[in-house]
Amino acid sequence: KKYDLSRQVDAFKVISFNARNFDLYNYKKNYVYNFKIKNEIFSFLKRESPDIVCFQEYVYDTTGAFQTTDTLKKFLKAKNPHVYYTVNSRNKNFFGVATFSRFPIVGTGKIDFKTVSGNICIYTDIKINSDTVRVYNVHFESIRFKAEDYAFAKSQAQKKNEKFDLQKSSEKILVRLKKAFINRAPQSVLVAEHIKKCKYPVILCGDFNDTPTSYAYHNIARYLTDSFVESGNGIGQTYAGVFPSFRIDYIMHGKQFKAYNFETVYEEMSDHYPVKCYLKIVKEIK
Repeated sequence: KKYDLSRQVDAFKVISFNARNFDLYNYKKNYVYNFKIKNEIFSFLKRESPDIVCFQEYVYDTTGAFQTTDTLKKFLKAKNPHVYYTVNSRNKNFFGVATFSRFPIVGTGKIDFKTVSGNICIYTDIKINSDTVRVYNVHFESIRFKAEDYAFAKSQAQKKNEKFDLQKSSEKILVRLKKAFINRAPQSVLVAEHIKKCKYPVILCGDFNDTPTSYAYHNIARYLTDSFVESGNGIGQTYAGVFPSFRIDYIMHGKQFKAYNFETVYEEMSDHYPVKCYLKIVKEIK
């Protein structure tokens, strides 16, 4: 059901998006940057004008040749960034997660997963009127499929008679799935325990790399409401790759909020679709 948000004067828009590094590595010939997808993402953000936006797989280029943060701050009304990088390439391109807020940022922190994968959760305390709200931005363990895995999946989906060893290729994919599942479990426990102890009302955005039937999802859902369940409709798939379509990207919130008009934006700007909704504080924050 769609709500008329013109009457919800205090509702604010939240977007969560795994931006796949704004397509940084989609080079043209001679390794010239291709800005097509980045420009499409920026156009999408200009059009949506979120109050809070959380990016997973965020990138910052120190040379200025592939600008992200500086440009976003120019046109977003959510001009206050909290960015954390976990890995870098030759001290040139830095990769991590980022939260941008229209509201003042009054505190920041991180939950370190202590893995070599670069996955992490950051949290950003923001001031909405007189209330302090904590926004978690999480990127749980990625499956890390390799090129041959995608090639195999694509060949099966298109039923091509390419030279793949069906059993061996399938076993490799299952091993990657199992490893990622095992790593996500303790990561989700860390985040759930942090939420449990949080003294502020909570909003959580993230790429779980896992479905609503997973252990990771249920760990978080013990404390937060899934905005898609509350105000979305349909299947809600958020993964846009060649593997089966799943809902693995989420906006969740504490009991002090109500979600309106959850939507998955089916524009192919990444291997994930952005998700968005409106949130409103409906219970007194003590």
